[in-house]
Amino acid sequence: MNLIIKYFLIVCCCFGTIQLFAQNSQLRAYTIADGLPQSQVYDMVQDDMGYLWLGTQGGGLANFDGTVFEVWNENDGLLSNYIDALYTSNDSVFVGTKKGLSIKVKNQFVNFDTPQILQIYPEKQELYIGTKRGVYTYTKRKKLNKISIHPEIDKSEINSIFFDGNYYWLATNKALWKLNELNDVADEIKKVEVNNFKSVISHNNKIIAATFDDGVFIISQDNNDDKFLMPEPSRISSMSIQNEDELWITTDNEGITIVETNKFSEIKRLNTANGLATPHIRKVINDDNGNIWIATSGGGFYKYFQNNFKYYNQRMGLRGNRIYAVHNAADGLWFSTSEAGLAKIDSAGIYAIPNEGSFFDVKIKTITSDSKGNIWAGSDNRGVLFRETKMVDSLVFSSSETYLIQIDTVAVKKTTNHIIDESKGFPSDWVRTVIAADDYVWAATYAEGIVKFNYYSDKDSLVIKKKFTTRDGITDMLIKDFKKDVKGKLWYATQNGHLGTIENNKVTSITTGLEQQTAINSILFHEDYIYLSTSGKGIWYANSTNPVNFLQLKGAKNVSSNNIYQLIFDDQGFLWAGSERGVDKIELTTDNEIVDVYHFGRNDGFLGIETCLNAVDKDEDGNLWFGAIYGLTKHIPSESKKTAAPPTVYFTGVEERYRNIDSLVLKDWTNSNKVLQLTPEQTQLGFSFRTVDVDHPNEVEYRTKLDETEWSPWVKENKQNFAGLAYGPHTFQVQSRNYRWQESKPISFSFFIDSPLYQKDWFQWSVLALAVFVLMGIGLFYIRKIKAKNRAEQERLKTQNYLLTLEQKALQLQMNPHFIFNVLNGIKAMAGNKPEKMDTTINSFAILLRETLQNSRKEHISLDQEIKVLRHYVEVEQLMAQKPFEYTIDVQTNLDAEEILIPPMLIQPFVENAIRHGILKGEKLGKLEIGFSTSKTHLQCSIIDNGLGIFKSQSEKPKTDHQSMALTVTKERLKSITGTNTLHISEIKNDDGSIDGTKITFKIPLLTDY
Repeated sequence: MNLIIKYFLIVCCCFGTIQLFAQNSQLRAYTIADGLPQSQVYDMVQDDMGYLWLGTQGGGLANFDGTVFEVWNENDGLLSNYIDALYTSNDSVFVGTKKGLSIKVKNQFVNFDTPQILQIYPEKQELYIGTKRGVYTYTKRKKLNKISIHPEIDKSEINSIFFDGNYYWLATNKALWKLNELNDVADEIKKVEVNNFKSVISHNNKIIAATFDDGVFIISQDNNDDKFLMPEPSRISSMSIQNEDELWITTDNEGITIVETNKFSEIKRLNTANGLATPHIRKVINDDNGNIWIATSGGGFYKYFQNNFKYYNQRMGLRGNRIYAVHNAADGLWFSTSEAGLAKIDSAGIYAIPNEGSFFDVKIKTITSDSKGNIWAGSDNRGVLFRETKMVDSLVFSSSETYLIQIDTVAVKKTTNHIIDESKGFPSDWVRTVIAADDYVWAATYAEGIVKFNYYSDKDSLVIKKKFTTRDGITDMLIKDFKKDVKGKLWYATQNGHLGTIENNKVTSITTGLEQQTAINSILFHEDYIYLSTSGKGIWYANSTNPVNFLQLKGAKNVSSNNIYQLIFDDQGFLWAGSERGVDKIELTTDNEIVDVYHFGRNDGFLGIETCLNAVDKDEDGNLWFGAIYGLTKHIPSESKKTAAPPTVYFTGVEERYRNIDSLVLKDWTNSNKVLQLTPEQTQLGFSFRTVDVDHPNEVEYRTKLDETEWSPWVKENKQNFAGLAYGPHTFQVQSRNYRWQESKPISFSFFIDSPLYQKDWFQWSVLALAVFVLMGIGLFYIRKIKAKNRAEQERLKTQNYLLTLEQKALQLQMNPHFIFNVLNGIKAMAGNKPEKMDTTINSFAILLRETLQNSRKEHISLDQEIKVLRHYVEVEQLMAQKPFEYTIDVQTNLDAEEILIPPMLIQPFVENAIRHGILKGEKLGKLEIGFSTSKTHLQCSIIDNGLGIFKSQSEKPKTDHQSMALTVTKERLKSITGTNTLHISEIKNDDGSIDGTKITFKIPLLTDY
C-alpha cells in the first residue's frame, strides 16, 4: 500500500472521526421527570383550547399546557388507568380504556362498561367506538350501544375506523372492510383484504391501510382492485399524514418511517439514532401551531421541530455537553467541551482531538486561529495552547520488478502542540481571551492583566513584549472580553463594568454610563457601532469611533433576558443575543431601535438552554454556532419562517363568592346574547380564563375590562375577581396575546345583578305614595293645633323681643348722673372767671348728649360715628378733670371707618372706667390709647391706660350701681354679639413687677354697610 495512503489512514484514526447524525429537525422529550405520570403514551389528542391530552398505560389520563401536567386516574373516578384511545368535544373528554368508556365532563367521570376500546371516531354527528369485540356508538342521549354489523366484524378487534365521504372503512385484526353504512342495515359490505390491519386513512383519492406484519396497502378509492403493497416497514402501530404530503408510519420496533405520498418512496426515518429513546412508537399528531408530537411506549412523548437548528450533544459524538468556546477557522469549526479538550466539525464529521498531555483535561475558555491556520486556545489553570501545523517533507520509497528502489519526497502536514504557561515565564495560567495578530499575540488573563507576547516554537522561546496592568491604567483586572476592531484597536471589558482600549501601547478608559459592578460580558463591533452585553442590564451600544454616549438597546419589545452572554450579527443583519433562557433574534432599525424579538428556547428547538460566555461564531456559509451548557447548536439561515397562529382565549370558570358555578357551559355563554341572572346578594364574581400555547406557555398575557372602562394593563394572571359590583347589567371582556404579541379576539360574558326590593322603582314609588298619604293625614290632624301654637309663640316672642329692645335702648341711654352733676357744677364755677372754657365745655357736653340720644335709636352705627362720640366724651372728661391727660385713637384697617358697623355705646363704659378709675387716680401724666384694627372676619378693639391698675383700683374704689351695671351690661352685650371668652382685661406690668396700667381687648364680628 502506498505510504501516503497509510499516513492518511493513521491521521484519520488519531483524530477519531465520528459521523454526524444530527438532522435539520429536533426532538424535545417529555418524560416522567417532567411530570408525565407514565412513560407509555398510547394516544394523544389536542382539544379546542389547545391542551394536549395523553392516555397512558397505567398512569391514567393527563393533560399538558406546555409546562404543567394535570393527571386523573382511577382514584378520581376514571374507569381504568390503561388508556388506548382519546377524543375531545367541547368540554368533554372521551377516554377509551381497558375496561370501557369514561367520559370526563369538567372534573367528573361518567363510565360505561365495554370491551377494551381501541379507537374513538366521530362522523355524521355520531361517535363510533372500536373495541376488542366490534363497534359501539355513543348517542346524544348519552347512551352507549353496540352495533350489529356483520357476524365476523362483531367478533373482531376494531383497530381503526375511517369514513372517506362515501364509505366506511374498518381495519380489524382479521381483514379490511368497506361498508356504505355502519349498522345492521348496510347493504354494501365488502371484505377488501384479509390481514391483521392496524390503521386505515385516505389521502389523494387513495385508501392507505397498514397491516401489522406485511406492510402498507395502497388502494385506489375509485377502483379497489387497483392496489399495491409497500412491504416496509413492518410491525406498524398507526399512520398519519403530516406536512401535507408526508405519510408518517409508526412502528413498535423501528421508530417512524416517513414516506412521500406521490411515489411512496421513503424520505427518512426517525429512530433511536435520531434521538428517540425507544423505537416503539404509538401515535403521531400535529397541533395548531404546526408542531408534530410523537407518542411512544416507554419513552414518554416528543415534540418534533422542523426548524433551522441542528443540535449536537454527547449522543451525537461530543465528548461533553457543555460548550465553553466556539471558533470558526479555515479548516472547520473548533470548539471545546466540558473539561474534555478540543474538537472540530467539518463537512466530514466531528473530530475529537486526542487528549495529549495535561492541557486537554481542563476548561478551554477561548479559541482563535492565526493567519497561518494555527490554533491558539486559552484555558483555566493550564495557560495557552499553540497548536502549530507545518508542511514538512517526507520520503516515499517504491520498488519495481527490477529490484530498483526509488525514493520520492512529498510534503505532508505535521501538527505539534505547544503549551505556554507560567513555567515558561507566562504571567498567568488562567487565560480568558487570546487574539493572534500577525505581529504579536495578545492574551487577556483572569487577574494578571493583558499580555502582549511572541512565541517562537522552533526554540520554544517566549518573549513578553508588554504587560498591561493597573500601573498602565487598567483599573479592573477581571477581564471578561477582549476584542480587536476593524482598525486594529484593542478593546477590553471587565467584571466591574470598565471598558477601555489599548492603542500604541497606551491604555485609555472609556466612560459607558453603566452602574458600577455591572459586568460587561462581551464586546461586538458591527458597522459603525460597538455593542456591549451585560449581566442584568441588557445590551448597550454607542458609535465606535466616538463612544461617549452609550444607550441601552430598547424598542417595541424587550429581549427575553437582561443577562446577555453572547452577541453576534448574522448575514441578514439580525442581532442574536444568547442568555440563560436561550437565544433572541433581534430586528433593529438603522437607529438601533428594537423592531421585533424572536425568542428561541427549548420549546423552539434551541435545546442547549443556557448559553456560555462568548461561545458563539459564524462560519463562511453564514451559519451561526452557539455553545451552551447542554450541547452545541447550529443555526442555518433560511427565508422560511414559522408563522404563529393568533391565540384564542377561553373562559374556564365563573365563580360566585369563590364557588364555581358548575351549571354553566361556558362555551355557550361566550360572546352570546345569554345573560346570567344574579340575585342582589351575588355581587362578588370571579372569572378565570386561559389561552393554551404549548410552544410558549409562560409568555401568554391577558388584559380585561368591565363594561365601558379602559382595558387593564397586560399581565400573566389569568383570573379576575370583582367585589361589591353595582346592581344592573354588566359585560366582562378578556383578551390574550402570545409571545409574538399577536392578540386574540376579545371574548365577553354578560351578567345582570338584580337590585334589592327596596331599590326597585315600583317599590320606591309605592312606599313614597304611602308615606305621602300618611303624612298628609297626620299633617291635617295636627296642622290646626300647630298653627295655633305657633301664633301664640309668635306673639310671645314679639313681646319678649320688644321688651328686650326697650331694655337695650334704656341701657344705651344710661349716663352717670354724677358725671352730669359734676359737669354742670363745673360749668357753674367757670361762669365767673373762665367764661371761654365754660362755653367750650357747654358746647362739647351738648354735642355729646345729642349724639348719644341720636345713636341710641340705632342698632348699629359706623365706626367713624363711634369714634366721634368717644372724642367728645374724652374731651369733656379732659375739661372736667383736675389733672391733665392725653389720649390717642388709632384706626388700622384696610376698610374705611365709615363702612364698618358697630353697636353704639359699646366702648364708652370701658373708656370711662379707664379715665375715672385708672388715669385720674394715678400720679403720673395720664395717657389713654384707643385702638381699632380688622381681620377678615372680626373688628378688634383695645383700651390701654397708664393708671393705677384695674385690680388695685377696684379694691380701693367705692362701687356704684351705675358702674357695675354699665360694665355688666356691656360684657353681656359682647357675649351675645361674639360669644364667650371674647373680652380680655389684664394689668400692664413693668420689668420690676410694678403696675404700669390696664389693657382691655375684645373683638366683635366684622360688619360693613355694603
